[in-house]
Amino acid sequence: MTLIPTSVTEGVGHAVNVRRKHRVKMIQRVIAMLVGAALAAVGLEEFLIPNDIIDGGITGISIILAHVTGIRLGVFLFVLNLPFLIVGYQQIGRTFAWSTLFSIVVLSVTATLLVPVPGVTDDPLLATVFGGIIVGIGVGLVIRSGGSSDGTEVVAVVLNRRLPWSIGQLIMFMNIFILGSAGFFFGWNRAMYSLIAYFIAFKTIDVVTTGFEETKSVWIISDKYREIGEAMLHRLGRGVTYLQGEGAFTGDDKKVLFSVISRLEEAKLKSIVEDLDEDAFLAIAPIAEVRGGRFKKKSIH
Repeated sequence: MTLIPTSVTEGVGHAVNVRRKHRVKMIQRVIAMLVGAALAAVGLEEFLIPNDIIDGGITGISIILAHVTGIRLGVFLFVLNLPFLIVGYQQIGRTFAWSTLFSIVVLSVTATLLVPVPGVTDDPLLATVFGGIIVGIGVGLVIRSGGSSDGTEVVAVVLNRRLPWSIGQLIMFMNIFILGSAGFFFGWNRAMYSLIAYFIAFKTIDVVTTGFEETKSVWIISDKYREIGEAMLHRLGRGVTYLQGEGAFTGDDKKVLFSVISRLEEAKLKSIVEDLDEDAFLAIAPIAEVRGGRFKKKSIH
């Protein structure tokens, strides 16, 4: 009878668990992209397009071309995004390209299937608000899952390497031009509604990708670091990490406090620091995502 060492069986079990977790995460990503792309199609076909309101990016160009030619929107969504998928595969990565391809296919197919379905409302303001929200939720789910539903984001990433503007600025420039051109085809009132819908979708994407509870990093340098740390622990219920620092000008050793708080706790933190040390250095910055550690707020009794 051959005995298998415990370390070997534990190693095999760990590998199986890792593969299982990877498979579960992949399924979750696919479902999120499927739901997100379908929601974006609903927002377009059931709210924006029936009221001659367009979205930004390749989607906006596709809506204009579909309006001019009479060809189904889904055809243009797929055909126009295809070249950017190739560029994305070469410049950004295979996983991003395949995720984007899947999202665009779902978006195109769903948009085509929804063509016979009448729009939910003919009120342009309601269509602008709710269409923007639904499109924003859908696109946000796709982005959060590692994909994209529009080729302009790929263009912005590539151009960002050659131009002095950020990705966000490049996308904004392209979308202002696209949304502004809607005035020539649908009238300037509809162009202004389109700008509002784009802004609503943009802010909704932010909420979906970063979450409702905005988190911020906190850096504090003070001679009273111990008192401030204890106050943050007991009055805010937040953990604090003490880091060793050195002043570049004086060469003195300094203790640096690091912590992560929610947006709603910012005012209380400032009050704590000011009460204990008015001369303390305090820096607060937004964080896109927090994982691991013990960020969850401790109970205060």
